[in-house]
Amino acid sequence: MPAIDTSLYLNRELSWLAFNARVLHEAFDARNQLLERVKFLSIFSTNLDEFYMVRVAGLRRQIAAGVQQVPADGLTPSQQLDAITEHVANLMEQQRKCLYEVLLPELAQHGIELNSMSDLDETERQHINAFFESQVFPVLTPLAVDPGHPFPYISNLSLSIAVQVHDPATGVTRLARVKVPKSLPRWVPFGKENHFVPLEQVIGAHLDALFPGMEIRAFSTFRVTRYADLELTDMDEDDDLLAEIEEQVFQRRFAEVVRVEVDRDIPRELRDLILAEVLEDQPPEMPNLTESDLVETGPLLDLGDLMWLATMNIPELRDPPFIPVTPPELRDQSRSIFDAIRESDILVHHPFDSFSASVEHFLTASARDPNVLAIKMTLYRTSGDTEIVRALTEAAQRGKQVAVMIELQARFDEVNNIAWARTLEGFGVHVAYGLPGLKTHTKTALVVRKEPDGIRRYAHIGSGNYNSQTARVYTDLGLFTADPSIGADLTDLFNSLTGFSRQNSFRNLLVAPRNMRQRFTEMVDREAEHARGSRPGRIIAKMNSLVDPELIRHLYEASQAGVNIDLIVRGICCLRPGIPGISDNIKVVSIVGRFLEHSRIYYFGNDGNEEIYFGSADWMPRNFDRRVEVIAPIENRQLHPRVCSLLETCLADNRQAWDLHSDGSYAQRKPGANPVVSTHERLLQNSWGIMALPGAEDIRLVKEKTTVAERITA
Repeated sequence: MPAIDTSLYLNRELSWLAFNARVLHEAFDARNQLLERVKFLSIFSTNLDEFYMVRVAGLRRQIAAGVQQVPADGLTPSQQLDAITEHVANLMEQQRKCLYEVLLPELAQHGIELNSMSDLDETERQHINAFFESQVFPVLTPLAVDPGHPFPYISNLSLSIAVQVHDPATGVTRLARVKVPKSLPRWVPFGKENHFVPLEQVIGAHLDALFPGMEIRAFSTFRVTRYADLELTDMDEDDDLLAEIEEQVFQRRFAEVVRVEVDRDIPRELRDLILAEVLEDQPPEMPNLTESDLVETGPLLDLGDLMWLATMNIPELRDPPFIPVTPPELRDQSRSIFDAIRESDILVHHPFDSFSASVEHFLTASARDPNVLAIKMTLYRTSGDTEIVRALTEAAQRGKQVAVMIELQARFDEVNNIAWARTLEGFGVHVAYGLPGLKTHTKTALVVRKEPDGIRRYAHIGSGNYNSQTARVYTDLGLFTADPSIGADLTDLFNSLTGFSRQNSFRNLLVAPRNMRQRFTEMVDREAEHARGSRPGRIIAKMNSLVDPELIRHLYEASQAGVNIDLIVRGICCLRPGIPGISDNIKVVSIVGRFLEHSRIYYFGNDGNEEIYFGSADWMPRNFDRRVEVIAPIENRQLHPRVCSLLETCLADNRQAWDLHSDGSYAQRKPGANPVVSTHERLLQNSWGIMALPGAEDIRLVKEKTTVAERITA
């Protein structure tokens, strides 16, 4: 493999921060409904939390371990941390401006206010006093820091109040900590409709009740972020994966601190005390925290809690609700879902097509159908007491063979998945957990049914999780099929997941880590060969992230051969488009809006014989090499127009789309004098975006043997 030219690659971490900046921009954008903008600010905050818990923490651990390996862009871990610190400081300044100069004043104009205790009149203060005495005070536990009381353990992402307490009897000044309880509402009403006081200010105004006889010299809120990933690299094959993950989930509560958030106006002495005490709590092998690890916020920390405000029932300040539709193929209640699938493959697009009327209906019908013999599926993330879990347990109770592959390493859902694994096992479901170092990320279900002409297999393959909650806000594709080849491939896949197998060959499916990288590389190179032979070369790829250096290199080579490449990448993109002589023919667009773009779709023109694939995998090293993933072909060409229209709608967007430039910066498209083309608005009108696009009337209809390349350039 040729040596990597680091100038051709963008840094993964900085690209992710650029994505989160686009999320923050949605909070500024006055074209969005006001409470939706508050929602985006909340998402920006929780996104950044996870970034520190995993990515920043990982870089710090690399430094501690003396890791010398650097990514394709050439930045060392230390250089990446320095760049992250600079970028985050700018983002935090933008966050403060967004909340205090834009959103809070606009909320106040609509009668929604976050007040401070000093804003309240006497009657309102009495209301708060009563609330504190009855609801808050009994829950609080003040924790002193002195020779007899070591600095208390501070849980990850918990909001705390640091208090500087002076004892007039001894003249000694000490530090104390009060945890702001998550069990109480963060935003406390005090009598006026939609007027609230932050809980930490309520506590701060009553510190004398917690430290009677003491003088409160100063207090301020702070928050710590700890390392929160799992490491299973040292496990033996015979180790108990479930027990090991349970232990690591417990141990990560005490992992090292990687970030301390403080109010930018915190007194210097109190700031120094917090940093000194947190340093005492650090594992000795980890790098010490420094001033650069203190992230300054505004007076309010943990803006993820703004999500509660964003979901207030004020319809005029929120996006209008929509009702997902039942796919046309499944609307006839007189025929079973198996009849419909057997007649023709069914392609659904969530959240516009109903998840409950398709995926949940498929599994519930399978559980209750007396002719169904077995159900096999993978669960990466699921939600609460769902129809899916109920269907699986009901099927097991009815005597069907039910096998479920539950991924215990799904980040931040480990505890939830462990609980569901034990629940399913209790009902007689065969549960497998996968292997250390290889996450099962694929979204697949297989139903085996006895029919008059023999055994038939019905399959569902998706790009999104079997999760009814995320299915309302994530855009994902799902395919129902009775194709014998896909059924046979999934049978081989499930046998390899639950038993012992080194299955490497599959009939139709692209399966990681077996054949997916090779097949995608071959298809990219095939387009390049078409272009070199003066035939049309066309690639459109839609995904969450593009990171893999090897595949990026092949895309560069395809571009140089003359292949026309459009990449729709919501989040991280390490490819630099538009470099003269390297990536002139590559364009990258990111769609950020009401729904989280989650579907992965891969289109190859193939000299007029177009091929379309979709599934669970992004183009990242982890998806190709360290995860079990499935990408499926859409063999039924009658379904191609829908997917092509979806891709065309994304590429024509001039409202939610951002163009990536070769220097790593993004610019949001503006409609100007042209009609507005908003991907999500169009998909709400039609789940595939099939409609006339301004200036390209013929895009609406997909003609036989006409490629996407021809339609888009028409």
